[in-house]
Amino acid sequence: MSQSVNLQDELKNLKLDKEFFIGIDSDGCVFDTMEIKQKECFCPNFIKFYNLQRVSKYARETWEFVNLYSKTRGVNRFKALLEAVDLLKDREEVKKRDAAMPDMSALREWVSKETKLGNPALEKYASRVNDPRILLALEWSKKVNSDIAELVFGINPFPLVKESLEKLTAKADAIVVSQTPVEALKREWEENDIDRYVHVIAGQEYGTKTEHLALAAKGKLPDNRILMVGDAPGDYKAASSNGVLFFPINPGHEEESWERFYNEGLDRFFNGSYEGDYEKKLLDEFNSLLPEKPGW
Repeated sequence: MSQSVNLQDELKNLKLDKEFFIGIDSDGCVFDTMEIKQKECFCPNFIKFYNLQRVSKYARETWEFVNLYSKTRGVNRFKALLEAVDLLKDREEVKKRDAAMPDMSALREWVSKETKLGNPALEKYASRVNDPRILLALEWSKKVNSDIAELVFGINPFPLVKESLEKLTAKADAIVVSQTPVEALKREWEENDIDRYVHVIAGQEYGTKTEHLALAAKGKLPDNRILMVGDAPGDYKAASSNGVLFFPINPGHEEESWERFYNEGLDRFFNGSYEGDYEKKLLDEFNSLLPEKPGW
């Protein structure tokens, strides 16, 4: 049995003891780690591994748009890689500089058929197909992880996160729902002594965020007693795909969002007044913050 199947069984077999369930994203939601990881770890290696030095200015701008400042914020790293190259090659500035764009067809094929989009699954696939383009993506991803381990530490959760976790445990079971590798998630949650508030720390190796929620909670509780907390459209998609509720941590306004969650949102979720007009107001605000298309 593969590792991913075992991990998904952990979610499937998770026993819920409380009346409510909350899934919580990590990067950019609990921790202010999105900027440092994307700008200092992901993007420099994107430029280095894919030989984009000739158009580094545009490669950086494109990478940051895909991963931080658009509706694809928080997307899985391999999907981000494909999206960034697709956007970059269509830019007029890049065409004028006659920069060679990498061939992403092999990675695109893997992404189209795999849901556990992490290094373990890619490593297994790489050993089978022995394609240099797959090996390059794997090498890039591993270097990103090592850079993150070396650089990203000592970052506290946003204000009122810990208090919110303490408050929610009275009535809700909680897990981490993320596309970050489990190793990094565990390190960050344990470092801040907040791992004790969640039953499972589910990262990319457990499958998609939609799968995390479906396996851990869907059908075990009524839909309006399941809530996803996140800072990216992908988090909302995971919630809406399962027909459950969503609380947005607004990018650029994280402190205010956690204050609202602690003082208002969590109580409304527990007393049954969250669903409907209140959630819609929060979603409208959230959707207005991130553009779908770049301005270049």
